[in-house]
Amino acid sequence: MSAATQVQVAVHPDKDALAAATAARLLTALVDLQAAGRVPRLVLTGGGVGIQLLRDVAASGARDAVDWARVDLFWGDERFVPADDDERNDRQAREALLDALPLDPARVHPMPAAPAGGGTRNDALAAAADYARLLAELAGPDDDGVPAFDVTLVGMGEEGHTLSVFPDSPAVHEQAATVVAVFDCPKPPPTRISLTLAAARRSREVWVVAAGAGKAPAVAGALTGTPETELPVAGARGTVTTRWLLDTEAASDLPDGFVARVS
Repeated sequence: MSAATQVQVAVHPDKDALAAATAARLLTALVDLQAAGRVPRLVLTGGGVGIQLLRDVAASGARDAVDWARVDLFWGDERFVPADDDERNDRQAREALLDALPLDPARVHPMPAAPAGGGTRNDALAAAADYARLLAELAGPDDDGVPAFDVTLVGMGEEGHTLSVFPDSPAVHEQAATVVAVFDCPKPPPTRISLTLAAARRSREVWVVAAGAGKAPAVAGALTGTPETELPVAGARGTVTTRWLLDTEAASDLPDGFVARVS
């Protein structure tokens, strides 16, 4: 981890408590950013806990404390499937939360979908290039091609992938591009669009949200020095803060004495 990055670990009793606590933490972060005169830039993730925390935001009594018309939304990765496919992170997020919010459509930036019936390799490459151009258009002059995200939510897989960046893949070695097409993913669907780790690291805060005993070895490895080429989640870090938001099972392999705040 970069010396400039503060690493914080919060451990919650189970997956449901993790999702609820992360939802509350996210609402507080958005309210605080708006109180400071900022338009928050939030990068959403998919996955079981990622979508559950959005449902918890939707159900929260504090939901309307956020001026949702003044929030910019992005996605960290997306399954390259047609827009009406239930596998789309964008579709799942809309059903869980976004459709219930008074968002400004001009501030919602989903990744491109595949054409009806699928899409070719060239379609995926073009979609990644389109999203990279969008990010560059929204970036400030000092942002190096990516907007200054405030919070980037990411999940992780048991083998240590995050976003759609898998171990020892072309994407994990990518240093220049901000968005890539990912092919032959080891879990379906095989074609994805993803921010690179380099792009995610331009976020002020990165929140790694993980639950389950199967993820415990990768969590421990990432937090104790395993390189990102082996465990891509080790390379997901913010410029200011990296938060590891875990349930007890996901934290179970952390070494004795590892500093963790238990909630």
